[in-house]
Amino acid sequence: MPARVSESILLRTYPLREADLIVSFLTRDQGKLRGVARAARRPKSRFGAGLERLSHVRMFYYQRENRELVTLDSCDLIQSAFDAAPDYEMGVAMDFLAEVSEQMLPAAEPNERHFRLLLAMMEHLRPGGNDRIWSAVTYFSLWSVRLAGVLPELRVASESRRIAEEMFRTPVGQLTPRAWDRTTAADLRRSLVRTIEDHIERKLLSAPHLESL
Repeated sequence: MPARVSESILLRTYPLREADLIVSFLTRDQGKLRGVARAARRPKSRFGAGLERLSHVRMFYYQRENRELVTLDSCDLIQSAFDAAPDYEMGVAMDFLAEVSEQMLPAAEPNERHFRLLLAMMEHLRPGGNDRIWSAVTYFSLWSVRLAGVLPELRVASESRRIAEEMFRTPVGQLTPRAWDRTTAADLRRSLVRTIEDHIERKLLSAPHLESL
């Protein structure tokens, strides 16, 4: 039963029996895994604050073939998520990042790009407070579906892009009335995604970390 060490981000925990936890975590090298952390709910647990959601840790665990759950041994905390969640609004945004990752990522399928996306979002949220929440959540939502292969390639007509720019910059009451049909609506949706992508990415301080995505 080989011992493994993986750089990981904690996604979610579930209670198991009296003192144990089932832990869902995203590793850089093996994708999303789940494991059992024995005695993790006891006051003197060897896991400490490393099992808080979105904590960046170095996870030590044992993995057997044909077993769905790994056995967690301990973890070293690299970066805590506590300093990025000073209030309720920020906490809800972090819950959203963790829950989307938990639901969208398949088990045991390496996805380093999503791993680096989560790290970049956490780095972006830490220093700026609530004024950074909307940009981080919007950017993460767009890239998570793109990296999952759900969002198709976007081809945008110049007129639709101009309309999207107007919608992005102009108050709703000042928008120019236009006739709509299915083709216009579909092309405009693609334009809005492109426009959001452009504006949000320019404002993200963590954009250099995402250039290689």
